[in-house]
Amino acid sequence: AAQCFGMAVYALTGFSLVSLLSFGYLSWDWMKPSLVADVATDPMEKSLPPTFTRPPHIIFILTDDQGYHDVGYHGSDIQTPTLDRLAAEGVKLENYYIQPICTPSRSQLITGRYQIHTGLQHSIIRPRQPNCLPLDQVTLPQKLQEAGYSTHMVGKWHLGFYKKECLPTRRGFDTFLGSLTGNVDYYTYDNCDGPGVCGYDLHEGEDVAWDQSGKYSTFLYAQRVSKILASHSPKEPIFIYVAFQAVHTPLQSPKEYIYRYRSMGNVARRKYAAMVTCMDEAVKNITWALKKYGYYDNSVIVFSTDNGGQTFSGGSNWPLRGRKGTYWEGGVRGIGFVHSPLIKRKRRTSWALVHITDWYPTLVSLARGNLSNVQGLDGYDVWPAISEGKESPRTEILHNIDPLYNHAKYGSLEDGFGIWNTAVQASIRVGEWKLLTGDPGYSDWIPPQTLTNFPGSWWNLERLTDGLRKSVWLFNITADPYERYDLSEQRPDVVRTLLMRLVHYNRTAIPVRYPAENPRAHPDFNGGAWGPWASEDDGEEWEGGREPLKSRNKKKKCKICKLRSFFRKLNTRLMSNRI
Repeated sequence: AAQCFGMAVYALTGFSLVSLLSFGYLSWDWMKPSLVADVATDPMEKSLPPTFTRPPHIIFILTDDQGYHDVGYHGSDIQTPTLDRLAAEGVKLENYYIQPICTPSRSQLITGRYQIHTGLQHSIIRPRQPNCLPLDQVTLPQKLQEAGYSTHMVGKWHLGFYKKECLPTRRGFDTFLGSLTGNVDYYTYDNCDGPGVCGYDLHEGEDVAWDQSGKYSTFLYAQRVSKILASHSPKEPIFIYVAFQAVHTPLQSPKEYIYRYRSMGNVARRKYAAMVTCMDEAVKNITWALKKYGYYDNSVIVFSTDNGGQTFSGGSNWPLRGRKGTYWEGGVRGIGFVHSPLIKRKRRTSWALVHITDWYPTLVSLARGNLSNVQGLDGYDVWPAISEGKESPRTEILHNIDPLYNHAKYGSLEDGFGIWNTAVQASIRVGEWKLLTGDPGYSDWIPPQTLTNFPGSWWNLERLTDGLRKSVWLFNITADPYERYDLSEQRPDVVRTLLMRLVHYNRTAIPVRYPAENPRAHPDFNGGAWGPWASEDDGEEWEGGREPLKSRNKKKKCKICKLRSFFRKLNTRLMSNRI
């Protein structure tokens, strides 16, 4: 495993946009045969619209912490030939939005609802919290099961596991191989939630998969998808949710991938790039399996990131503003595309407004499932917009309202026209306008981390003091996608209109679900592994248990605890200074 200790935070000197986008990226031969599909040469064949003779096979691929810039077709210096080819032959979604951190994006994908409607509007679900995706929510895989699909999940869950009822196999998946928490070692599958609170986290169904330790997760997950496809009949519809751990920290990759990027001066960027390319090859293997076993011609492949890239861990969201964990575009605008022989208008870029909640109704509709008994969805069926180029039914996105996040020092009800406390962290997109209130998070523009020096460039100091006395920002995202021109003072009428929309959404919000951590969750009480600890009768407010006893066996060394502690302290310091 690659070493994580001693990884520094790297910043950058000021590059022009032209120079950054002119890196020698195109290193593969586009004249070679397609990796994933044969290109029709007959003009009549191209014009024939595909028809759905039976429900399509659905493969949903979600990557973790992959930055907006970190795909070849966005001008990256990272090689992603498979993703580039899939996107080029399908539909690129360039007005596609996700959430700024892990649990919120996953919960909205699975439920089709905004965070404020599931109680998960604050932070993530942490390993020791008695919390999970609300059990009264009918999930996407459950709806697909109703439609006759076989459903499988491979990869990272991160939607809670304190009760068995919270596990993927109880929430609509026939099979599951992956991790329950949000951050594990790619080889050992250890996860530390603080000093001394370490455990193993790789599960097969509802059992701990001890025998899989040592296998690199990106390879393991791709191999499992191939195995599922080989054992299933392409005559029966299948849904596979592939939630790669990549490219979340710890930065670990097989050495042969790191060697490809040996010329990169920034060590974190080098390891990160290796992980992205490794993931790209895993997607190639999955696509190859779809063709080999007879699924491809009736398949829909959706690719999505879960949030913006973490810039001090090698990721890049350039030229967007901000990073993972923020409501700037760099935190919430995602990489997304759809690849399918069933798309009527292929090989194009779509600017239709799409949000991660839209996949629920879109995929259930494609599966010919029943949505009439599902009330309160925040997502829309966007398949006509994707396949036919029609206008998106979506006109606005509630990025979030988080009443628990640290209130902005200079926000007030007065600044919000007496209708909204601008100290509260919130963000909304309505038409071409985007509004942010409270503390949106780290707000700089950070070019790709290609150099080793830190932090003495003018670029890193450009926004050091910006926003210290502000709590309201307004941008015309269509005209200003990089959020450089705040129009809140020039257009108070638009600010007021969007604040009214926040008020409207806030009236529909349910209470935040963010319980205190429970000592009973310690892996030492569960044989050294993370897993369910509460019984069916235990409520979320159960506070029994005792401090975990020290294991009689020698504790495994958690390789990522020091790194996580370092990043948490760094982030706290940066946020406190409003960098």
